Amino acid sequence: MGIFTNRGFQPKRPSNPKLPPGQYETTDFPVLTAGPTPRIALTNWEFRLEGLVEAPMKWSWEEFNKLPMQDFNPDIHCVTKWSKFDTHWRGVSVDTLLEHVKLKPEAQYVTEFSYGGYTTNLPLADLLGGKAFVGLQYEGQPLAPEHGGPARLVVPHLYFWKSAKWVQGLRFTAQDEPGFWERGGYSMYGDPWKEQRYRDDDDDQASAGSIRL
Repeated sequence: MGIFTNRGFQPKRPSNPKLPPGQYETTDFPVLTAGPTPRIALTNWEFRLEGLVEAPMKWSWEEFNKLPMQDFNPDIHCVTKWSKFDTHWRGVSVDTLLEHVKLKPEAQYVTEFSYGGYTTNLPLADLLGGKAFVGLQYEGQPLAPEHGGPARLVVPHLYFWKSAKWVQGLRFTAQDEPGFWERGGYSMYGDPWKEQRYRDDDDDQASAGSIRL
């Protein structure tokens, strides 16, 4: 008789309950990027909501900064295995942005798109209910370009590549369309608590916990 488990099986939980499996805590904020850092003049910056909406919406930098702001204090987790606890951001909740558009019923997914051409995808539900925000300040200062400034989307419950740097807007779609890293084999979802780093990790979750005797 043999017992077979998926390769992501973790018999022990980390000692810190805030730390997902396979991660380590850091006090640094490492800079990781897929290409050169865009430098966006604030006079040219804009943020758009488009795709499956009744009417697209667009804000200039000045207009965006007049939207209701909130303080956020999330833990963040990078796919390269570092986690940083209790970060401090100020920005605009995605819920606030969506008050300005009417989504079409078939809108179920979102593509985040950025200055510089980066994209990443996630289900619409993962942006709602206070789960995500556009961060403009980090630790009391304007968000630095190397960390995605002047604005980045922050989706702290997913691996941080799902938090698009230099974000330019959100495109609402009916289908889940892979972005830059997803086309290269990364997870379509990226849940750090399930260690969904790569596409085959998504497949593993379908049979996670299965035991054959």
